[in-house]
Amino acid sequence: MAKAYTQNEFDRLMNKVEQVDIRVKNYLEFAGYEKWARLYAPVHRGWMMTSNIAESINSTLVAARELPIFDFLEQVRLMFSGWNCKNRENASFTFTPLGKKFQEMLVLNADKSIRMMVVPSTDYIYSVSDEGKSFIVCLENRSCTCKRFQMDGIPCPHAWAVLNNKNMLPDAYCSDFYKPKTVLKTYEVPVYPLPDVTEWDVPEHIAEEIVLPPRYKRPQGRPKKQRDKSFSELSKRKGTNSCSRCGNRGHNKRSCRAAPRNV
Repeated sequence: MAKAYTQNEFDRLMNKVEQVDIRVKNYLEFAGYEKWARLYAPVHRGWMMTSNIAESINSTLVAARELPIFDFLEQVRLMFSGWNCKNRENASFTFTPLGKKFQEMLVLNADKSIRMMVVPSTDYIYSVSDEGKSFIVCLENRSCTCKRFQMDGIPCPHAWAVLNNKNMLPDAYCSDFYKPKTVLKTYEVPVYPLPDVTEWDVPEHIAEEIVLPPRYKRPQGRPKKQRDKSFSELSKRKGTNSCSRCGNRGHNKRSCRAAPRNV
């Protein structure tokens, strides 16, 4: 449902959820469709579905979190500096109209459009037949009745069929957010190195300030070092080992209960 493009698709999936457990449907309604469903989003969220970036950064700094605060912040600065430079270099050496991931999506849409039939209505409105279904593509508004064109910001297979019929390149109909020049603007501000701490010019009122310890107490137990993984990530884990004695999964021959015991 989060990835649904049309209302019919969303309603069909919601009906399935209601049949399984109506409490889940009520919870999703209470949370607000606009917070998690692409169809109800107030802005076009594009093709990216990401987890919390703070959790990813937190997992990268597991070792650095054991350092004093000054050394920890220095490790954070060095990490972001390296990421910023690497992403800027990757964008500089990208010679395709779009970034790697989005260029692959564009090529995939082009492959899907090969056998579609295009019938023009005006210079910019076309009817596209796809496996018995009819879709309307408007190049002027960059839209298609499948909703993928306007939501993804990349020509859908139906729009690709129209562009191919007119011998036009898709570059002008792709969102600027996916183009290398936009990525370069994102990382054009460098993270400058800092001089050694002995060369810092610290104001007197800052140097004399006394930093007190935090007011709260540290909770019992070891601090958490791994982020909570989503269901999609957990489902991608490799299968468990199978027992060489009985053939069942979830244990090995040492812990196999079906193994005969010596009397």
